[in-house]
Amino acid sequence: MDLSKLERSQSVISIDWEEALHRYENVIACGDEALQLRATIKLARLANHAPENILARSIPVLMKLLGSSISYSIMSITIFCLKRITRQGEGKLAVIVGQSGAIPYLLKLLPNTDGHLQKVTLKCLRDIVMFGNGNRVIVAKNGGLEVVLNMLNASPDGLRRFLLEILSALALLREVRRHIISLGSLRFLVEAARCGSMVSRTRAAQAIGLLGLIKRARRVLVDSGAVRVLIELLRDGNFSTKVVAGNAFGVISSHVGYIERVAQAGAIPLFVDLFEGPEPMGKEIAEDVLCILAFSEENTVTIIEHLVRILRGDNGQAKAAAANVLWYLSSYKRSVVIRNSSAIPVMVELLRDDNVDVRVKVSGAVSQFSYYEADRVALARAGAIPVLIDLLQDEESEEVRDNAAKALVGFSEDLSTAR
Repeated sequence: MDLSKLERSQSVISIDWEEALHRYENVIACGDEALQLRATIKLARLANHAPENILARSIPVLMKLLGSSISYSIMSITIFCLKRITRQGEGKLAVIVGQSGAIPYLLKLLPNTDGHLQKVTLKCLRDIVMFGNGNRVIVAKNGGLEVVLNMLNASPDGLRRFLLEILSALALLREVRRHIISLGSLRFLVEAARCGSMVSRTRAAQAIGLLGLIKRARRVLVDSGAVRVLIELLRDGNFSTKVVAGNAFGVISSHVGYIERVAQAGAIPLFVDLFEGPEPMGKEIAEDVLCILAFSEENTVTIIEHLVRILRGDNGQAKAAAANVLWYLSSYKRSVVIRNSSAIPVMVELLRDDNVDVRVKVSGAVSQFSYYEADRVALARAGAIPVLIDLLQDEESEEVRDNAAKALVGFSEDLSTAR
């Protein structure tokens, strides 16, 4: 730390915060604009260091200053100071700012100003809605959605990111999502999933997933580029973002008419990556989406190639999940595609896997395959029958024993195979 920083740090430590707040209140009450401006600039600078209770008690003072002043400079620095305070306290101070009356004031000010004041006002509002569902409700009830959408329609390029980040936060409210649909503004939500901070883009993806449950909204979202945007989040986001985007993607792709479009966008490898990730939720979402995409036979071929690669790997959880997908696909009239791949010999080998969960899922898939004569032939050629007989004595899992028994019942009905 250099000398100047050390001196500033020592200066902050030595502040009597109670006395400083008292002096600030007196300066604001005196009515001298120059003094008010200097004192509020200092408060903004100290916002990162002041105790939370001092900052909380300064919020009503700042609101009083806003209500009594028409000076551009005072309004600008006061809103900037509120913005700095909002970011402290891990959201607690943002809630206090939101309940102080700041939100209606900011929303009224936004359409009637420009330049630096408009930008700082928008950034302050953005930070307020980042924290606390209650703040978003206040914004929505005071016409905030309409203000944001009107400004987006006016295309203020320098402010667009902040507007989209506000929109993504508001869209977590069901009533706001309904209004977005009715106002024909879903394209802005797709844009919000493409622009801004990753937290904001993730919120937008979550809203897209919720809106994708509505048939008429789903079509507009897809036509507005939601598939491409969600693919970007699956590729570039952190794990939590990938899970949210993957879930939204699954909702959209569940409509048969969009399956080819989402597959062509390069979704399959990205969901395979999620499939091999560390979290169970990611695997569940990837399983669901891959099963949906397998509605297309062409997609099934590609998916099975990836699944076989996973089954040959060392990731036990991923192998169990891959076998689970094959289990599902075998009951989905896709067994012929699986039979024509190298999946069956690999699965037979995995019936002896040390991981009990892998054995459960693989034996379940094999029992499903044994329903069909052609698949029984392929299983028998791969040496499945003696392994299944051994699994009747599996000491770790009753489910493995049951699956093996079900598979062998299928073989017993086909004497030519059983021999």
